[in-house]
Amino acid sequence: MSNPMAVHNMKSKLQGKDFLRVGDFTKEDLMDFIHLAINLKNKQKMGEPHRYLEGKTLAMIFEKSSTRTRVSFETGMYQLGGTAQFLSSSDMQLGNGETVADTARVLSRYVDAIMIRTFGHEIVEEVADNASIPVINGLTDDAHPCQVLADLMTIYEEKGSFDGLKLAYVGDGNNMSQSLIIGCALMGMDCHVAVPKGYEVKQTMIDQAKQVATQTGAEIIQTHDPKEAVKDADIIYTDVWTSMGFEAEQEVRMKAFSGFQVNEELIKGAKDDFLFMHCLPAKREVEVTSAVLDGENSVVFDQAENRLHAQKAVLVSIV
Repeated sequence: MSNPMAVHNMKSKLQGKDFLRVGDFTKEDLMDFIHLAINLKNKQKMGEPHRYLEGKTLAMIFEKSSTRTRVSFETGMYQLGGTAQFLSSSDMQLGNGETVADTARVLSRYVDAIMIRTFGHEIVEEVADNASIPVINGLTDDAHPCQVLADLMTIYEEKGSFDGLKLAYVGDGNNMSQSLIIGCALMGMDCHVAVPKGYEVKQTMIDQAKQVATQTGAEIIQTHDPKEAVKDADIIYTDVWTSMGFEAEQEVRMKAFSGFQVNEELIKGAKDDFLFMHCLPAKREVEVTSAVLDGENSVVFDQAENRLHAQKAVLVSIV
């Protein structure tokens, strides 16, 4: 994808489509996003202008705070020739009783796309149902598709293919693990999730991933044994044990997750050339040791950078 026509083809194929869950797309769509993201990344590194969204505006609604999501979307729109507007819930009438539906309808008259980062996934769905412009899910309690697309891009850059790979996720059955198992299933990559009892991935998500995997040959397994999950893994992935909105459970979670730290002992079970991944922010010496996070197998900052490029690919394709 090194020419404007390829970008145009991608745009015409998915233009106007929402980006709410990774499972809303096919493997072919995701590969198109990845190739376009790599193309845009190369253009940016070479200082080659790629102002495909000249004159376009993205409204960014934040009900949950973020470093990576805000900076990457704002920078991405700037590099693409457009503008991004930051809207916190305290800045909006949404926080003063205006309905989600009315907010979506009004914003549709002003801007070209909406990115929303919020709590319940049903809020994103309601925005999408009532907006006449594309809506991007910047994170909900159920899903984090922008992160998973950046993760898949990073794996593809490092490994060159998804064939025969095994990803081990160790930690909480949260929005990150739920999106990852669907992403892995779509790409035909085995995904073994190790979670403490009581913190499993939602069964509906497991069932969906297994259904997709029947077409791609991926193996989707949930276990309570981190060592079993990590055995011969090509990628080890973890996330914070206490996600936003669950702070009151922190003490209980610290006990429940005590055997799930990704440390020098656990990674011995993986392949020598495994990749360590974390969506960040990380709590060092909690879910992962600094030795692993800063180790030679870690690609966490490549992942973080790729949020910028992957999201630009989404923006260019749907706006």
